[in-house]
This record gives sequence, C-alpha cells and structure tokens, in this order.
Amino acid sequence: MWVHNIDPVALNLGPLQIHWYGLMYLLGFAAAWWLGARRARRAGSGWTEDQVSDLIFWGAIGVILGGRLGYVLFYNFDQFLQEPLWLFAIWEGGMSFHGGLLGVVCVMFLFARKQGKTWMQVTDFLAPLVPIGLGAGRIGNFIGGELWGRAAEVPWAVVFPRAGDGLARHPSQLYEFALEGVCLFLLLWWFSHKPRPVMAVSGLFLLLYGVFRSVVEFFREPDAQLGFVALDWVTQGQLLSLPMIVLGVVLLVLAYRQSADTST
Repeated sequence: MWVHNIDPVALNLGPLQIHWYGLMYLLGFAAAWWLGARRARRAGSGWTEDQVSDLIFWGAIGVILGGRLGYVLFYNFDQFLQEPLWLFAIWEGGMSFHGGLLGVVCVMFLFARKQGKTWMQVTDFLAPLVPIGLGAGRIGNFIGGELWGRAAEVPWAVVFPRAGDGLARHPSQLYEFALEGVCLFLLLWWFSHKPRPVMAVSGLFLLLYGVFRSVVEFFREPDAQLGFVALDWVTQGQLLSLPMIVLGVVLLVLAYRQSADTST
C-alpha cells in the first residue's frame, strides 16, 4: 500500500501555476500531431502535414469545449441548473471523455467539409491518434489524485488523501492508462496500418473504448454526486459507453458489408 503524495503542480511561476494535468493535455496533442504527420507521409495516405496540423487544432477545440460541456451536463447537471455560469468555471477542473468525443465528432464534420473529405475518412484517420492523449490524460488524473478507484486489498492499492477516508483503493487511473491508452493505441495502430474499409477503424475505436471503459468502471469509484445509476452496479461511465459499443459494432458490420458488396 502506498499513500499518494504527488504534487499536482509541475511549476510555480509566481501567481501562475502549471499543473501536470494541463501538461498531459499538451503532450497528448503533440503526440497526436507527430503520429498524424507520420501517417500523412505514407505513400497514398491522401493527407498532408498541413492538413494534420489543422486536424489537431480543430480536434483540440472539440475536446476542450465538448469535454467541459459533457462533464457539466452528464455528471453535474443539477449544479448547472442552480448555477448556469458554472459551465464556464473551467479553472475548477472537470472534463468528460464522452463529452469530448461528441465535441470532436461535431468539429470533424465541419473539418471534413472544409477539406473536401468524407466525415468517416477523417474519423478513420484520427481514431488511431487519440489513445495516446487518453493515456496521457489518465496519467494526469493519477498525478492529481483524482478519479480514484474503489476500496481494494491488492498489494498495489493506493491511499488517495483527496478521497478523505484513508481507504486503500485501486489505482483505476493506471488501469485506464493501460487499456484506453496503451492497448487501444497498439490495436488501432496495427489495425489501421493496412488499408481497411471506410468506417472500420472508427468502428473498432468505438467498440474497444466502450468495452475497456466499461471494464475499468468496475474498479473505479462512482462519481459521488451520482453513485450507481442503474441496478445498483451500473455507473454513468458504463451507461455512456454502451451506445459506443453498439455503434462500433454497427459501423464494423456496415464497413465490411459494403466492402464485400463493392468487390462482387
């Protein structure tokens, strides 16, 4: 058992504090740009490095706006009703992956029209770039001692002082880093290395993330303001991941069915 005592502030510059979580966001966007530029340089990619730069810029806007809006609406809607202006209190923290995903989906639709590409061509290219940012974000969660896991007796359990109860808990942030970051990246990067039908890469991303997130939710402490949202064991994260799993399967089936139809 280990007591979490990592300072979430990376640098103190007088009145300005730079948090590790913010640096992890920058690392995620930088890694996505670097990986995207590598993919763009492949023969026949159909992408330029300038397009990748624009893609990451638009994606960052979608992540930040959608992530904040999703956190407020999905996890703290009652507080939003009482204090509508709290939506803009981004200095207090609070981001939602599912909200960020919806934000990215929306801006990618606009980006695709601007670039003369189809929506799914863009999301297929973007999907393998996302897990590195997800993994970096989970490391930021762990450093900040937030989004901790449920009480546990495993040898690697961690006491998170911010939880306020002194219980040893699963370091679920690291579980998410391993699944949503490392495993998801390796599988998508391998899958997308060869030509796949349009929609297939996006579908696999949705399916795998939904499954991985649902699994980790069994080890993650439910949000205090929500608790379990159904059947005394289903969490909000699992509920939001279910449509991703279903849509992922649908996209994969459609992708390969259309591919089979065009080859006959």
